[in-house]
Amino acid sequence: MKYSSTRGGVSGVGFEEVLFSGFAPDGGLYMPEQIPRLDVPILRAWSSLSYKELVEEVCALFIPSQVIPRNDLHDLIDKALQRFRHKDILPVSRLKNELNVLEMWHGATHAFKDLAMSCVGQFLNYFLTKNKRHVNIIVGTSGDTGSAAIESVRGIANIDIIVLLPHGRCTKVQERQMTTVIEDNVHVFAVDGTSDDLDVPIKKLFADTDFAKKHNLMSTNSVNWGRVMVQIAHFFYGYFRCTPTPAGETLLPVEIVVPTGGAGNITAGYIAQKMGLPIQLVSAVNKNDIIHRAIQHGDLSLSNTEMTLASAMDIQEPYNMERILWLASDGDSRKINQMMEEFNDKKRLRISPDLHRKLLAAMTSCSVTDDEILRTIRRCWEDNGYQLCPHSAVAVSYHYQQMDNNHNKPRCCLAPASAAKFQEVILQANLTPEIPDEIQALMEKDCRSTLLTKEDDWEQILRDKIEAIDSSCSKN
Repeated sequence: MKYSSTRGGVSGVGFEEVLFSGFAPDGGLYMPEQIPRLDVPILRAWSSLSYKELVEEVCALFIPSQVIPRNDLHDLIDKALQRFRHKDILPVSRLKNELNVLEMWHGATHAFKDLAMSCVGQFLNYFLTKNKRHVNIIVGTSGDTGSAAIESVRGIANIDIIVLLPHGRCTKVQERQMTTVIEDNVHVFAVDGTSDDLDVPIKKLFADTDFAKKHNLMSTNSVNWGRVMVQIAHFFYGYFRCTPTPAGETLLPVEIVVPTGGAGNITAGYIAQKMGLPIQLVSAVNKNDIIHRAIQHGDLSLSNTEMTLASAMDIQEPYNMERILWLASDGDSRKINQMMEEFNDKKRLRISPDLHRKLLAAMTSCSVTDDEILRTIRRCWEDNGYQLCPHSAVAVSYHYQQMDNNHNKPRCCLAPASAAKFQEVILQANLTPEIPDEIQALMEKDCRSTLLTKEDDWEQILRDKIEAIDSSCSKN
């Protein structure tokens, strides 16, 4: 298995190099050169596997055994998923009105990012230890990515991690999960801007290929293929737990509703679909609806990022949309390169009718307002005594809408975070937050971070920080 850029400038790249990369040198994103196709007998055999076993099977398709031997792969995934609080790792809550909620938040930071990030952290450490290397991870976060990235590598000697968070735009819990970490290899910057704003200096650092190479820069945002790869397993697991099809019969489709921000998770779902999994995808977004407009109308154009109750989805420039368009175009990198050049230049793009038809065949979408989020949280509580985070409520809102219109079908709603991380929203829904002890304890810890104001030169400050880190490493 080799990897190429979505824009066609790089091909034949191995898994290890891709894992340690951010954007490809031509500005594109890495994708596998072949998408494995699974037949029905394999899908039936996989249907009885645990989540951990599914992660291993999926990863083995994309990581050659000569790169990570299968026994090592098994041990790495086993170690990565040890810290999850539920024995199933991803339990399904079966609620009234045929509502199936896949709880993806039983990891260290109470968010689904823990699932892939914990595995990526183990893969990185495996190669770094083997090759006696050091890397600098730089991560921009809209909420949950930063804390999951920190948890996956905190205290690892061969890795320093720099996290940029949008100050005041995360919840108190999300921000404290990042700013209360005291390990020396963790460096947190609180940025006066949106998550799209803080992506700008990060992209500039990676675009300076000499600097990125000199300082071994990499990203564990969902630009990183390793994140997307592990997330493919979520869709197989969710499908097998929610399918009504008895063993031995034709596999029937299941609709999977994906709360969507940067679009890494739904990209993984699209790959699972391409692999032969009979799922129908729904991209559920908040008022920041660029993906919804692209899917419904072929309109990929920027608008101002709005603050919403589903703060981790407050994104108007979802970089994984490039991967989605690449998949819809059947890997036509020349077309994708032209499209992304136009989008980057004009900040708007009209998707061609042929490509738009293919996109609509793969997925549908919806956009949910803050009022709808609150109504959904209250309705789910009144029906089930079950609290949803605002991002999970975006998905469940779609389910209620379909159910009320008698559009019933097997459906799995992905729940990316615990409601305990969004206590302010639960209070707005006139409910009492349920707060675990470990989250309550965060409020009593000291915080440390560096504030970046609008007047600061963010890019230069990051360059200086990376230089200082590497200088310190060379002395040690």
